[in-house]
Amino acid sequence: MTDQISAAQFTAQTLSEALPYIQRYAGKTIVVKYGGHAMVDERLSAIFARDVVLLKTLGIHPVIVHGGGPQIGKLLDRLGIVSEFKGGLRVTDEATMEVVEMVLSGPINKSIVRAINQAGGKAVGLSGSDGNLIQAEKAKKTERDPDSHIEQVLDLGFVGEPTAVDTSVIDALLKSDSQLIPVVAPVGVGKDGHRYNVNADTSAGALASALGASRLFLLTDVAGVLDKQKNLMRELAVDAIPDLISDGTAAGGMIPKLETAAQSVKHGVGAAVILDGRAPHALLMELFTEHGAGTLIS
Repeated sequence: MTDQISAAQFTAQTLSEALPYIQRYAGKTIVVKYGGHAMVDERLSAIFARDVVLLKTLGIHPVIVHGGGPQIGKLLDRLGIVSEFKGGLRVTDEATMEVVEMVLSGPINKSIVRAINQAGGKAVGLSGSDGNLIQAEKAKKTERDPDSHIEQVLDLGFVGEPTAVDTSVIDALLKSDSQLIPVVAPVGVGKDGHRYNVNADTSAGALASALGASRLFLLTDVAGVLDKQKNLMRELAVDAIPDLISDGTAAGGMIPKLETAAQSVKHGVGAAVILDGRAPHALLMELFTEHGAGTLIS
């Protein structure tokens, strides 16, 4: 009985301490890029869905943007479609784009929707193509030739970059039912009607900027941004990001995440957070505790 009382008191104390943070974010929009280990681990997926429903219940408006690289790769392998990579990016030809759209807008999107609904929420699945939500153009990427050191333009096929975001479809959904939780697959559409495979981090950043989100969360498979001694950097100014990239502190997949975070903050998002999606309740810890759970970029 004593242990039960202690546990109940701890829960009550935790809720009480969270009150100022709940009040701070009530009525605000947050955008969450959901991917990595958090999305493929069933236990973490269930926890994430429950936490998203809790946020909505507390009056916060989450918008989810998800990735799906590993799942796309597995289906391409099963279908015998060989992927070519340039500059570390998958070349998306017409056959690959068919699979990308099918996987992102189909089973992945709907599995997230079902998980949130199962947890008591009201999620609705969208593609970036719906209502011209994510408008895109062919990505312009270059790579330096290791021999000649000349910058070469990479043709990545239907890999796209956001050019504009039309939030009308999300606005209309939330106006009709404020309890809905949008779940967005990052498939963009061009002016010519072509569909594009758009990076999920980049899509989330563009959507957060267009919605004037209070926070952009980029869930990843590391604790956050680490310094050269591999210690977590809990806060980071946007102006410091170029130096972290140039001196090699930030490398690989962390670079586009930092660039997305910086762009979103410069375009009106309150702050961006890179945090470890492998940690249960990472979103709640970041939003409702003093020490947070990742790297806050502002």
